[in-house]
Amino acid sequence: MACCSVSQASLLVCAALVMLGSGSLPAGGFQFHVGGSRGWIEPTGNDTDVYNDWASENRFHVGDSVYFEYKNDSVLVVDGDDYGTCDGTYPIYKFKDGHTTFTFDRFGFFYFISGNLTHCLNGQRLIVRVMHILPFSPGPLGAPAPQPGDGDQGGDPFSPAHSPPTSSSASPVTANVLVSPAAVVALAAAALVVSFSGLLL
Repeated sequence: MACCSVSQASLLVCAALVMLGSGSLPAGGFQFHVGGSRGWIEPTGNDTDVYNDWASENRFHVGDSVYFEYKNDSVLVVDGDDYGTCDGTYPIYKFKDGHTTFTFDRFGFFYFISGNLTHCLNGQRLIVRVMHILPFSPGPLGAPAPQPGDGDQGGDPFSPAHSPPTSSSASPVTANVLVSPAAVVALAAAALVVSFSGLLL
């Protein structure tokens, strides 16, 4: 006897697709350990850009988090002006527990500084840019056919007359698709239900 009918299985697949499209499935972010194995400490010598160099090597998205590990210090979230002057007088958030996780809830810039003025001035500060992911929008299914007078004289399609524009105003078209692991699991589970329901009928 089947655990559900084909129509019930179809309903499960539709529900998973609706949840995927509406963003109802929980999205798991990636956790970055600030400073890697060295953690959140005062830089030494001329290493004042160590944290921003680290951030530039990573890509941060909404839902990701940064983990700060430190001793006898603090982490302040400040605005851009306070970041530039290492002013921790009126932080947006202040953490001093030694193990701080901060989750990005929006795209844009986030500014972190040490609560110790000397540490901050010596480079213990960090700017994180959280990327804005544009929703996927499929383009047209095919390119329009060339029209007479478009410069198409036949011949070699790779000739300079058919080359892409080279001006600085030309920009590539890209699309980012972000699918959470939970969405993949939900769709795989729905596909299994459909497969098993077909076998058990």
